[in-house]
Amino acid sequence: MREEEAQAELAGMLVSLKDQLLWNREKGRPLPFVCHRNQTPAERRVEPQAAAPRPGPGEGSLNLEAVRENLGDCRRCSLAALRKNLVFGEGNPQAALVFVGEAPGAEEDREGRPFVGSAGQLLTKIIGAMGLEREDVYICNILKCRPPDNRDPEPQEIRACEPYLIKQLQAIGPQVICALGTFAAKTLLKKDVPITALRGRFHSYEGIKVMPTYHPAYLLRNPAAKKLVWEDVQMIMKELAREGG
Repeated sequence: MREEEAQAELAGMLVSLKDQLLWNREKGRPLPFVCHRNQTPAERRVEPQAAAPRPGPGEGSLNLEAVRENLGDCRRCSLAALRKNLVFGEGNPQAALVFVGEAPGAEEDREGRPFVGSAGQLLTKIIGAMGLEREDVYICNILKCRPPDNRDPEPQEIRACEPYLIKQLQAIGPQVICALGTFAAKTLLKKDVPITALRGRFHSYEGIKVMPTYHPAYLLRNPAAKKLVWEDVQMIMKELAREGG
């Protein structure tokens, strides 16, 4: 790794850690790695936190705006020098369903919007088949900047961007997350397992149900997999109906 890239990665990690510490302090959450030598084991024990309530009217929007403002003209990894536009995300700030993809492509980089290319058009059709509009859900990616030639995200890029994905999900408080593709599923679930083994059942992320499924770009190359995605989507629809989403 070049010295400039190493410095950029270190700077991004420090900013991400600072943001997480500030968020914990705002929420009144203890820091699990801080304790006093005189504390007993019982005193050191961190009690489990109750799930945060879903934001009320207007709260999600304000929180997302704050997250976007905090992200700023992000220079936390080397992708910043290559992008045309940062792609934050779009949709309903109080959505019951959030779609999380991998990274922006060429069209997304040009427009500054997620899933607007050919894969995005297919995702829009999937959302329509669910009886929803894009405006009803929220759509974002693990990475906010396009990797060159649409290559796979690199670990340091994911580390730099993930804190902002976490804050987006905290601000929205969805009932279900649909993880589109391997990188989205692995990043959220922290499981190094193929998407073929993860899809078809719900997992959990911070108390939120996660349905991993194939990325729309994969479906464009492998149309036969659309049937499997529709099975996953039907499970999401049933879950949303059960929860009243």
